[in-house]
Amino acid sequence: MTAYKFPDPSKKMIDDKLSPILNRLLQARGISKSEEIKEFLNPDYSTQLHAPELLHDIDKACARIEKAMNDNERIAIFSDYDCDGIPGAVVLYDFFSAIKYDNFQNYIPHRHYEGFGLSTKAIDSLKSDGVTLVITIDCGTSNIVEVDYAKEQGIDVIITDHHEPGEALPEAVAIVNPKLGDYPFDGLCGAATAFKLAQAMLNRKDYGLVAGHEKWWLDMVGVATIADMVPLRGENRVLAHFGLQVLRKSRRPGLQQLLRKARIDQRYLTEEDVGFTIGPRINAASRMDTPEDAFFMLSLKDEVKAGERVVHLEKLNQERKTQVALMTKDLHKRLKTLEDIPSVLVMGSPEWRPSLVGLAASKLAEEYNKPVFLWGTDGNGVYKGSCRSGGGVSLVKLMEKATGVFLEHGGHHFSGGFSVKDEDIFTFGEKLVSAMDELGSKATIDEEVVIDAEINLADINQFLIQELAKLAPFGTGNHKPLFVIKNVSPDSVELFGKTKEHTKLIFKTDNGKLEAISFFQVPEKFTHTPVAGVPCTLLAHVERSYFMGRHQIRVMIVDII
Repeated sequence: MTAYKFPDPSKKMIDDKLSPILNRLLQARGISKSEEIKEFLNPDYSTQLHAPELLHDIDKACARIEKAMNDNERIAIFSDYDCDGIPGAVVLYDFFSAIKYDNFQNYIPHRHYEGFGLSTKAIDSLKSDGVTLVITIDCGTSNIVEVDYAKEQGIDVIITDHHEPGEALPEAVAIVNPKLGDYPFDGLCGAATAFKLAQAMLNRKDYGLVAGHEKWWLDMVGVATIADMVPLRGENRVLAHFGLQVLRKSRRPGLQQLLRKARIDQRYLTEEDVGFTIGPRINAASRMDTPEDAFFMLSLKDEVKAGERVVHLEKLNQERKTQVALMTKDLHKRLKTLEDIPSVLVMGSPEWRPSLVGLAASKLAEEYNKPVFLWGTDGNGVYKGSCRSGGGVSLVKLMEKATGVFLEHGGHHFSGGFSVKDEDIFTFGEKLVSAMDELGSKATIDEEVVIDAEINLADINQFLIQELAKLAPFGTGNHKPLFVIKNVSPDSVELFGKTKEHTKLIFKTDNGKLEAISFFQVPEKFTHTPVAGVPCTLLAHVERSYFMGRHQIRVMIVDII
């Protein structure tokens, strides 16, 4: 269950030159040494990034690419279909385009019909195109059999990836992975690893490009670093920081039009815009249609053609929302027919796409406060699904207890994925319920949420916003500051939205009216139901909103206690 850890007011200042609030927020992140503070608050592209030449096998990769270009070999950029692989594919597309080497192609596997990583089917297709060198992005480290098959077909493979390596590795020409060798930072995403390869190539030869040209590709690295939820510390903090700066100036016509359609002012784009606007539309391409739609939206220079892709992605994103809504409606109907709701909700349909069930599972887990397992079938008829935790249940413990049920399973305590044997698809729910019953209280884990600092309504002003900006971008490893605001009485409590599904509290302060809002949460869902004129305690984030050209400081409610 969720437990809140309140800040210790007795902690001393760690740097007298910084404001008290910045001191507290840095302490909450475990940043206390002067050199750490300096680096964290001042990301530096020229001094805080490690040399790409330190990456495992990078010299071998560069040498093989140079040979391919000298011999005019056909090169294939093979990327994953998600919001890490696709931006990474754009980085290498931009690299080869910039150096004017045009004997290359991009290949992105279809999520539904081909699945993750290299496949013999893809290799056969590339061979028929005359490809003799494949460069992977965000995949390949586990593709031992497929790399061997490629070699048999006369195709060399360079792997760039960031996934955990196993005991055995593919016999590729090179495996460029920050988790191999002695690279000083192992947290890079797939697109950042591909960017490092492009950097290393340009360090060996400039190909007529001006120094620093590769910085324009940081917009894609920023998107992937934020969307793939790698820790935003060390190199990733620098890449995300400068990635956002480039995104705010990006000349990509598709990206510009996507932001305009979403009513986002590109000049003030934030990590949340990446997570809630750009990322979902990139992922919608592979969830609903072909991943190339997102790739071309990001890579095309023609405004009209890029705009067509944006329109298509918007349509796909709406279709995704509609399908998830219909799926959720169907699930609610089924649950209403049950006399007793089981301790684990397990449902599915052969008509559902596995790529969509996780979104519906999240909604159900939150609504019923129970673990939820939903399944569908991929294009090869394999039963696959996603699971989400509810009630503090560890999905890892639960899936490990239900032995013999899954073909594959993995993930974290609160989110995971699985595939199921054909003969078990309609009975594995019973086994999960039995496993849950056997585990009892051992199935749950306590989730502690750390509150960064206590503030008053009067502290919510432009100065606080400026101090918070020094810590951004926020994400994994650098959580968005969570504040406690005690004993405050809302002037009004309102519902808003088309179906009145959002909550807004209005407070009167010395600085004027202050809005505190929560999306997709009605008052009764909070730990304590807010009432106008009655004191309550808010747990919340503070941010500046730029929606539709309206600049305002607002409070985003996490809970009311």
